[in-house]
Amino acid sequence: MSFTVHRRLIAPLALLGVASLALSGCVEGGNTGGSDSLVGQTVQIAGGITGGEATALQATFDKFTADTGIKVVYTGDKGFEGNIVTKVTGGSAPDIAIVPQPGLLKTLVDTGEVKPAPDAVSANVDANWSPDWKQYGTFDGVFYAAPMLANIKGYVWYSPAAFKEWGVTVPTTWQETLDLTKTIQEKTGSAPWCAGFASGDASGWPGTDWIEDLVLRQSGAAVYDQWVAGDVKFTDPQIKDAFDAVGQILQNPDYVNAGFGDIKSINSTAFGDVAAKVADGTCPLTHQASFLSANFLEAKTASGATPTVGPDGDVYGFVLPGIKANAATIEVGGEFVTAFSDSAATQKVLEFMSTPEWADLRVSQGGSISANLNADPTLASSPLLTDAMKLLQDPNTTVRFDASDLMPSTVGAGSFWKGMVNWIDGRDTDTVLSDIQAGYDN
Repeated sequence: MSFTVHRRLIAPLALLGVASLALSGCVEGGNTGGSDSLVGQTVQIAGGITGGEATALQATFDKFTADTGIKVVYTGDKGFEGNIVTKVTGGSAPDIAIVPQPGLLKTLVDTGEVKPAPDAVSANVDANWSPDWKQYGTFDGVFYAAPMLANIKGYVWYSPAAFKEWGVTVPTTWQETLDLTKTIQEKTGSAPWCAGFASGDASGWPGTDWIEDLVLRQSGAAVYDQWVAGDVKFTDPQIKDAFDAVGQILQNPDYVNAGFGDIKSINSTAFGDVAAKVADGTCPLTHQASFLSANFLEAKTASGATPTVGPDGDVYGFVLPGIKANAATIEVGGEFVTAFSDSAATQKVLEFMSTPEWADLRVSQGGSISANLNADPTLASSPLLTDAMKLLQDPNTTVRFDASDLMPSTVGAGSFWKGMVNWIDGRDTDTVLSDIQAGYDN
């Protein structure tokens, strides 16, 4: 099965007017006009987004509430992935859920409690996203969930000033990445990389991004697709090769865990905490998606200032290079908005969240990007995020969606996550791969 995403060209004029609409609070595209019958109703949204990102998400509904009278309440849960199925099957589902994996979305659909997306949402997605994004929210021919935000996986975050001081440059191949790592270690006498796998019930997922990047770069897109489909097993040589490659960094005591401790400290380090160590110069390199920009908004440099993200700023990022230079394939992730209620108020919220106006409101708050083809990338909070968003909107860009997010949830959000934790704790690779593959039997 192929999960290639082919972007479509967008008329330039469509992009020009969006920002002014969103920032002036106009929500015409969502058809969110008020109705006396909806005034005072509350729509509950649940998801795994917490902290500052949750605050920014909640703020996108301020004008919507003023216009419609519908109150929107978002509740973030760090254990969302592990809790949502139990809540749904136990009769305590929220009105709307923001689901970060298509595999988990499929599990929720299989409960029979998810409502098909309203026609207005389907029309918005057809108008504003490439068909592949709609495919991820569609099961057995029924469309359930619109895409929300997106991220490009596999950025390596670093300090441009430190690179200049050390006389090193951004690598263009995987081998150059290893060479850069060795050079930094020799120049500083300390570990060049930091990593954090801790994420509550979702602990281990940052490690899956590492593996997915290397499967894609070493074995190619065809093998990646076969792996997602289950035709290439975790115990096959191509996947072990990826673990061995990642292990050259994450299992080398000379290379990790900068600012936190030894190799095993990776499992006790929260995934977002690495931003603070990169910002203050303690950690030279970390591998994380574009959404780490949001964590830098809350970090401090060594001088106590909020770090600037840019090619000449305090921190910046480059996409982890391929085995050969100029590899064109990237990995992406994203969230999907689905509902367990078909009330009129819920449908209004779903419709609003599928518009470019909502995307612009969230992007302009900082730290996030959208794959909405009619959203305005110039509203992004850093040059890196603007470039990332343009890359997602480019009709010539080919991407692969996060493999673990597409796998059955017992694997992608289950044995794969757990396997990464066990691997960092010292379990041998062959056993870990067998354990992860066993997730398909559950």
